[in-house]
Amino acid sequence: MPFGNIGIPGLILILIIALIIFGPSKLPELGRAFGRTLSEFKSATRGIMSDDDKPQDKPASVSSAAPAVEVQQPVLAAENKK
Repeated sequence: MPFGNIGIPGLILILIIALIIFGPSKLPELGRAFGRTLSEFKSATRGIMSDDDKPQDKPASVSSAAPAVEVQQPVLAAENKK
């Protein structure tokens, strides 16, 4: 069942359930909080998208804080007998 096409009857049902659960006094407060959250999310995604559009002077590399990994060659039993 795809959730992309809720439609008008689905929205009305969601609003009725929200009204029953939260009551008429809390709905405006919840709407404002949801609107603020949505606007912060949009501004953050715009910021990320604008950062991607800027040319980078140096290529992305592994952070210097990452620990170095040393690769060791396996030692065969025949080499240990020498």
